[in-house]
Amino acid sequence: MIEKQSDNVENKEDNFSEDSNTSENLSVTEEKMNKGEDSPQEDIEKINAEDLKNTITNNDARLEQLEKEHETLKSQYVRISADFDNFRKRQSRDQDDLKIQLVSKALKAILPIVDNFERARQQLKPEGDEAQTLHRSYQGLYKQLVEVLKQQGVAPMRVVGQKFDPNLHEAVLREPNEEFNEDVITEELQRGYHLEGKVLRHALVKVSMGPGRQISQEPEEIDKVEEDIDSESSISEDN
Repeated sequence: MIEKQSDNVENKEDNFSEDSNTSENLSVTEEKMNKGEDSPQEDIEKINAEDLKNTITNNDARLEQLEKEHETLKSQYVRISADFDNFRKRQSRDQDDLKIQLVSKALKAILPIVDNFERARQQLKPEGDEAQTLHRSYQGLYKQLVEVLKQQGVAPMRVVGQKFDPNLHEAVLREPNEEFNEDVITEELQRGYHLEGKVLRHALVKVSMGPGRQISQEPEEIDKVEEDIDSESSISEDN
């Protein structure tokens, strides 16, 4: 019984001490509020606000840095893409040029055969049924050869009556001509050909020097003629 009473006394003392501590805390808080000091809750809110402000500032700086990196990478990508596109176009152009060179080399080897066919066609004058049959066979082969060249993009030049162009023609002869003006092609000696708009073989041509134009005498010949005239004059005076 006595022990129970003593426990009750101790519990009362503990409760009294807790109440006194609580009242002291409240009094301290009231004193801080009266003095204008912030409460612990307000201190925590201020700390959180400063942390949030610092975080926002850091994020803004990081965002600005990422934007700069993005612009740099974008510029590099555009430049690399343009370089690759130019490289692809250059490769395609080089491949086309190489293809044309190879085809041109092969076709140039065939053109003399075409020339021989054309010469034979001009010279042949078939007589009799057998000759006519042979001639028709020859004409069929010639047309087949021309068709193959046409399929490869080969086209013959038409030069007679055209003005001489050193990029297309090669002048073998120049002579006076009453029918054509100066620098006009009068005759085709060897046919020229185009390949896809480019010159496959230059045409060998004869070019007009114009109507009534004669080749002038050489200076040595003129001097010789004058000497002969002077010598004849001196002989007549002696006589």
